[in-house]
Amino acid sequence: MKARKIYLIRHAEPEQISKEKIYLGQLDLPLSSRGRKQAVELALRLQESKLQAVFCSDLLRAKQTAEAVARYHDLNPVCIKELREIDLGLWDGRLRSEIKTKYPELYVARGQDIVNFRPPQGESFSDLQKRVIPAFEKLLETVEGNLAIVAHAGVNRVILCQLQQLDLTELFTIRQDYAEIYVIRQKEKSFTVKKCSLK
Repeated sequence: MKARKIYLIRHAEPEQISKEKIYLGQLDLPLSSRGRKQAVELALRLQESKLQAVFCSDLLRAKQTAEAVARYHDLNPVCIKELREIDLGLWDGRLRSEIKTKYPELYVARGQDIVNFRPPQGESFSDLQKRVIPAFEKLLETVEGNLAIVAHAGVNRVILCQLQQLDLTELFTIRQDYAEIYVIRQKEKSFTVKKCSLK
C-alpha cells in the first residue's frame, strides 16, 4: 500500500439547546449557523486533499459537515452507524448541573472509572471502543488513497488512543474542537498522527 492520509474530523458546531454545558451523545442536532460556516471553511481547507471517499456518522451534525467536505470532491458521504457518538442513555441532552444533582453517586462513579462507567441505559467508553475500532479498521480496508472521516469527540478520541497506543484512561487528554482535523499518515501498518486546527 502507498502512503496515504486519513483526515479524522470532528463535526462542526451543532445547535445549542442550552447556554449551560450538556451531555451530548446521540441526540440528533443539526449544525448551528456558525457550524455551517465552519463546515464550509473546513471543506475549502480540504479541497486539495484528493479524497477518494468521505465517511461519517449517521447523526445529522456529522452528515451535514461531511456533505460540505464531499462536495468539493464530487463524492457522496457514506454514513456508518457505528461511528455515532457514545450513547449517553438517560443523560443525553441533560444539563451537567442537573445530572450532578439528580445522580450524585453516579456522577462521582463516572469520574472514578471513566472507561467502564455506563450512564443509565447508555454505553461506556469501553463499549464505544468495541463498536468503533472494528468499523474504523474496515473503512481502512475498503478504500485505497486518502479519505476523510467525520465523527464525534468521543469516537475520534477512541480512534486516536488506538493509533497512538494510549490507554483509554487517557482519552480526555486528547482535545479536538469543532471542525478540527487530525491528519493520520498511514504507511502499511504504521500510523503517525498530527493535529491540524481550522485556523
